[in-house]
Amino acid sequence: MLQPYRCADETRSARSWCLRVGIRLAVDVGSTRIGVARCDPDGLLASPLTTIRRGRGDLDSLAALVAAHGAIEVLVGLPTGLSGREGAAAADARAFAASLAARIAPLPLRLVDERFTTVMAHEALREGGRRERARRPVVDRAAAALILQGALDTERSTGHPPGELVGSAPGAGG
Repeated sequence: MLQPYRCADETRSARSWCLRVGIRLAVDVGSTRIGVARCDPDGLLASPLTTIRRGRGDLDSLAALVAAHGAIEVLVGLPTGLSGREGAAAADARAFAASLAARIAPLPLRLVDERFTTVMAHEALREGGRRERARRPVVDRAAAALILQGALDTERSTGHPPGELVGSAPGAGG
């Protein structure tokens, strides 16, 4: 259930809006793996959580994570090109998001721009000394953390939940 806006002293400044209180999960949907990240209840920091193998049972696994963490919202990365055009990967992400939204209803699910997050995650892991083979299992959850942090920062700066609401979640706003 969405809660009213409440600002903790750490999440408010003269130039920022309040964030909704509650844990959010973000999902980076890949062809073989799904990266998952979560934030703290005050929405300050996104952290990588886990990676789920794509395929049978993935929606059940994600729904279980949503319930276990008491998430107020789920964000799914929408891959678009530099021009903003959507290709096959975006269509796949939209279809996956629609299925997940139906599975976790009435919890709101939003599609948010994920341009460059996987590239940035690979770069950060490479700079951290991870070889390519060691990056594969963690890059998706790192990308999900980047998606979530971007969404938190957007909400903090605008006062509105970011992205495109999928389905119709009562009281989700947007």
